[in-house]
Amino acid sequence: MHSERAPQAAPVRAAGFSLAILTFINLFNYLDRFVLASLVESLKTSELHLSDKQLGALAASFIVVYMLVSPLFGTLGDRKKRPPLLALGVGLWSLATALGGFARNFAGLLAARAGVGVGEAAYGTIAPALLADFFPKEKRGRVFAVFFAAIPIGSAAGYILGGTAEQRFGWRAAFWISGGPGLLLALACLLLSDPPRGGQDPEVGAAPEAGSVWSAYRRLLANRPYTWTVLGYAAYTFALGGLAFWAPAFLERVRGMARNEATVNFGAIVVVTGFVGTFAGGWLGDWWLKRSRGGYLWLSGVATLAAAPAALVAFVAPQKAVFLTAIVVAELLLFASTGPINSAIVNLVAPNERATAVALSILAIHLLGDVPSPPLIGAVSDATSLAHAFLILPVVIAASGVLWMVAARSATRA
Repeated sequence: MHSERAPQAAPVRAAGFSLAILTFINLFNYLDRFVLASLVESLKTSELHLSDKQLGALAASFIVVYMLVSPLFGTLGDRKKRPPLLALGVGLWSLATALGGFARNFAGLLAARAGVGVGEAAYGTIAPALLADFFPKEKRGRVFAVFFAAIPIGSAAGYILGGTAEQRFGWRAAFWISGGPGLLLALACLLLSDPPRGGQDPEVGAAPEAGSVWSAYRRLLANRPYTWTVLGYAAYTFALGGLAFWAPAFLERVRGMARNEATVNFGAIVVVTGFVGTFAGGWLGDWWLKRSRGGYLWLSGVATLAAAPAALVAFVAPQKAVFLTAIVVAELLLFASTGPINSAIVNLVAPNERATAVALSILAIHLLGDVPSPPLIGAVSDATSLAHAFLILPVVIAASGVLWMVAARSATRA
């Protein structure tokens, strides 16, 4: 049963402080993820002598653990105090990142990257649900635009910091420098308040019972707008995961850029387009939501469909001015979906099941998305070329847009 009550406004200062802290930590979340991508060519020629398939497996190992552990933290996040869980997660992933610098073989580096996934599973599932309890529905597009603006900034920082540290101090130091600050940021999580679940929503479901997690999963899977949204997100994540991991190598091998130029240029494109695209998408999503219940999803579907042809041009045009411009356009359109799609996920489910819904979406989008994409692109590259392997991505981007349009139609009719 649902009980009607007025939204309870969280203290403005507490909400703003929490958004600032969680966004700053999210920057390091993605810095630690993407420092590996900046080191691909260095690791290939290092004393570890890694193949493209092994390099793809390093990316997949993090994601596999991340998606498998996420449901556990989703359940805990809907039932336990959230700030201590966040602190645990930040501390674990930061320590694991630093330990990557001590790896002596492929197995050691694989274990370290897998350990990063454990910590980030706690943060990735709980932080969005916590933010949703600080802000009302009609502001969440902009709030999540701020929070997820850390993705391009942190990703770019990973490319740039990793590439610069590797050039000056070696690839091992890149892991140490990236992981160290997070150990201090873990303590900042303990300063956050934990607002009532559903306090910003008029309808709040009954608190889930300890053994009701499977019932929650069944309800989520029966939620058609949620299911279509997650399937579209999986296709989107497949494309972005493959692009994020292999783009610096693509620019170096296929387009002939110098190694440092490839990592720094792509990092700069990601940070600018990500910042602009994420903020523009958040504001446009909130504007569209006032006119349609599926506004967040319509925005995501339209932007992603438009990104597909731009991505195709980026991967086939040999002229530097053309392919760099096309990358900028494609990235702007792809990042426009970041805030709206995550806002849609938390808005489509009951407040007391948000962390579980986020966790289930994490499991699905990585299982079907960026777990298979880096090793698949690596395998196709080994068999043919990286240029041919990249042609998979525009097709998958278009599929994501179609699925989100279906989800938007379903949400509008619900």
